[in-house]
Amino acid sequence: MPAPVPSLLRSLCTLRWCAVAGQAATVALATGPLQMPLPAAPLWGGIAALALFNLAASVHARRHPDGVAPAAVFLHLLVDIVVLAWLIAWSGGIANPFSSMFLIPIALAAPALPPRWVWATAAASLGGFVLATLLARPLAHAHGDAFNLHLWGMAVNFVVSAAVVLFFSLRLVGALRRRERELAELREKFARNEGIVALATHAAAVAHELNTPLATMTLLADEIAEAARPTLPAVVEDATTLRQLLDQCRDRVRALASQADPQRVSPESLAQVIERWQLVRPEVALSINDRLPVGFAVEPAVGHLLQALLNNAADASEAVDDPRVELDLSERDGWLVGEVRDHGRGFEAGLPFAPDALFRSSKPDGLGVGLALSHATVERLGGRLTSRQAAPGLRVRFELPLAREVR
Repeated sequence: MPAPVPSLLRSLCTLRWCAVAGQAATVALATGPLQMPLPAAPLWGGIAALALFNLAASVHARRHPDGVAPAAVFLHLLVDIVVLAWLIAWSGGIANPFSSMFLIPIALAAPALPPRWVWATAAASLGGFVLATLLARPLAHAHGDAFNLHLWGMAVNFVVSAAVVLFFSLRLVGALRRRERELAELREKFARNEGIVALATHAAAVAHELNTPLATMTLLADEIAEAARPTLPAVVEDATTLRQLLDQCRDRVRALASQADPQRVSPESLAQVIERWQLVRPEVALSINDRLPVGFAVEPAVGHLLQALLNNAADASEAVDDPRVELDLSERDGWLVGEVRDHGRGFEAGLPFAPDALFRSSKPDGLGVGLALSHATVERLGGRLTSRQAAPGLRVRFELPLAREVR
């Protein structure tokens, strides 16, 4: 599997700087302390040209983080091969112990580029080796009783080649592992989204079926309230509450259809969302720390998110007979920040916090839908959803960019 081209390009720039430093050190050592009869000007000129090219290549790699075409990567390797052939030709050709470095571009291209570009790199390396051999300036051998310069050069060549291949191989393996993790995450998101789509389809069908019964129940609630008005005020109060709940249900059923049409979606006040939730869960004591402007409005999806988190918190608190929920809302640096805290047991050790898992719940009668839908909403709006254990209970925090909100 070819490596991501952006990762390869950055690796080539890093390795090229190492090559420039190594080549400069080698030329300085050979023409200085070792006093080898080498033409310094052509060698330093080739190193300078490679350094200038790599400076431009590094800038180009930063400006194109999404990657370039394989042909561009081949051109980078071709420049390396040309400069290497130039340096080898001016320093002994095939007699140079570093002549086997023509294999390194092939080793770099083989696992990272498409086959045709690998063959092109191999042909360029072979051509560079042949030209460096044919046009080579003879290199005087420097042998001694206890020191063989050629053998030492071969040893250094082996170490450098091994280091380059090892460095690139580790970078390549890291890139492949990151790609595998990304693919695994995409598969999980696809499975979750498929479940959400199926759930939404079923919800739309149920909403269509519920419209008529809800209308009938609304009429019955009005008739009960009218009949009990003269003598039974308590029944009238209960019937009025029932009518409010039925109106809310009918509004939510109608909202299922309006959500599909962006032109029909209108912002709603967070205060109205919280008031509607308290009507459904009057037995839960809600403590609110609201630091938002009066009438702060958001799109309906955020209201659904907040209600889902409040419902989860209320269920967790009621499970331990402590029906209290705390809500904190604020605006910070262009983000809507909210935190919901319950007074329950928190997540079980065997079932850790997994907001993106659909149909997974720690509650005996839970559906495992609320948190997954909340996570999908936050993800769609470009926000974040996190949690941490409290003492007692659990704190679930969401952050949403206000650029996507309607104030």
